[in-house]
Amino acid sequence: MITEELDRTVRREVYDAVMKTGRPPLASEVAGLLGVGLGDVQASFERLAVGHVLVLQAESAEILMANPFSAVPTPFAVEVQGRQYFGNCIWDALGIPAMLRRDATVTASCGCCGLSMPLEIRGGELQPAEGVVHFAVPARRWWENIVFA
Repeated sequence: MITEELDRTVRREVYDAVMKTGRPPLASEVAGLLGVGLGDVQASFERLAVGHVLVLQAESAEILMANPFSAVPTPFAVEVQGRQYFGNCIWDALGIPAMLRRDATVTASCGCCGLSMPLEIRGGELQPAEGVVHFAVPARRWWENIVFA
């Protein structure tokens, strides 16, 4: 498979899997599903990370983020039709129901006091709620350190 074609196929497989299961697949799972070598998938993951499509775990080169989805639990849980997803931040948590085109409940908390701040998305709209969504880092600077943005 040509590199660009493989990268498109891997990207599609990653996002199909995370939308169906709530977590990004392992490189070995993608390799098995696509019938390609593990090294080819790992190289594709690396290229997709350079292109800011994925964020990889430093120690394993497995997927940490397939934005807006997180591979690990975060304080931004999103429930959609009985399945739980995790956003990397509140922005991503709000992006998950938009991407899935489904109603959702986002369970988040106040950054300064820890008070629970559930949010409801219905019909593609954020329902009225108390509180403020605050972005401490301007979006143009997120990729300077995307894990902590």
